[in-house]
Amino acid sequence: MNNYQYRRIFVIVADSLGVGELPDAGKYGDTGANTLGHIAQYATSFKIPVLESLGIGHICPSDRIKKVASPKATVTKLQEVSVGKDTLTGHFELMGLEVLTPFPSFTETGFPQELIDKIAAFSKRPVIGNISASGTEIIKELGEEQMRTGALIVYTSADSVLQIAAHEEVIPLPELYSICAYARKITMENPEWMVGRIIARPYVGTNASNFTRTANRHDYAIKPFGKTTMDYLKAAGFDVIAIGKINDIFDGEGITEFYRTKSNHHGMETTISMLDKDFTGLCFTNLVDFDALYGHRRDVDGYARAIEEFDAQLGEFIAKMGDDCLLMVVADHGNDPIHHGTDHTREYVPLLIYANNWKPEVLPTQMSLACVGQTIADNFKIQRPTIGTSLLK
Repeated sequence: MNNYQYRRIFVIVADSLGVGELPDAGKYGDTGANTLGHIAQYATSFKIPVLESLGIGHICPSDRIKKVASPKATVTKLQEVSVGKDTLTGHFELMGLEVLTPFPSFTETGFPQELIDKIAAFSKRPVIGNISASGTEIIKELGEEQMRTGALIVYTSADSVLQIAAHEEVIPLPELYSICAYARKITMENPEWMVGRIIARPYVGTNASNFTRTANRHDYAIKPFGKTTMDYLKAAGFDVIAIGKINDIFDGEGITEFYRTKSNHHGMETTISMLDKDFTGLCFTNLVDFDALYGHRRDVDGYARAIEEFDAQLGEFIAKMGDDCLLMVVADHGNDPIHHGTDHTREYVPLLIYANNWKPEVLPTQMSLACVGQTIADNFKIQRPTIGTSLLK
């Protein structure tokens, strides 16, 4: 006889959907940040009836977010205990790992010349760029030069990443992937260069007016530095299904199968389809468009529309849930589109927990994003993280 309460747990990460500054936000230059609150305040229109019904208004007060008297979900805020405000940091903590040393970023300075020289020597190609930039904007700016010269466009962002863009017809994918794998190798050998991810960013098109990035992106992430809840699930024989960039974030560790996605909408469609799949364990989804397309680009209305679309699909998901399912909606950090710069923001993240037979409540702030991993581990009776608190009924 199985001794777990829920056979299937679904965790959906609304990437960057923070709900207000953390107590130490000032150390990160993020005083006053509130991703969801500012979107609600400044968007042209903003209607999120499903999230409101679940209780989001209890943790992000706003004139444009209804605070329902009886939430359908348990609702709380999570306070990150790890240092930094990076994608890997947030996701690692969600699954039980506390990050004590932030991953380096090169937003202000670009990458050291020694690192650039090594990449150029290995690839036998010149390197252009080496700045912090939007991926779509830098291929508009340098894409034609890249096609003409066969160079590599190297750039970073506000995250801890080294990205290499190249036209697929100029530098074939196997070559680009090989160069990125080499960059991953040498950055792992020097702690000062050890960015969280190396990302291959292929694109196609004939000129700056029609360049588009393709779905052949490939991430080379740092492996988790310890065992996660996902590892313990997999070792115990449970399914761990990764949707979106989860497989890249964890470098495949603790995952039994994965599905790539093209957009938030596609990610939710894939997640909804998993309700028809016979599995026992975890389905872990990341919806990256909130962060990549709207947060970093400081697009308030675009972010608002993305939340509204997610809200509608979340309603579809909940309507289809069986009694053996538990849903957790969470975020990994903030990315306030009203805040200065284009960086992530150091914020609380929301946690909404729903099941058909769940007794909801409004909880005080919880210390650590690892409450998610704790709750999963508690349900399946596997080894539990050393941080966070289980919220299982």
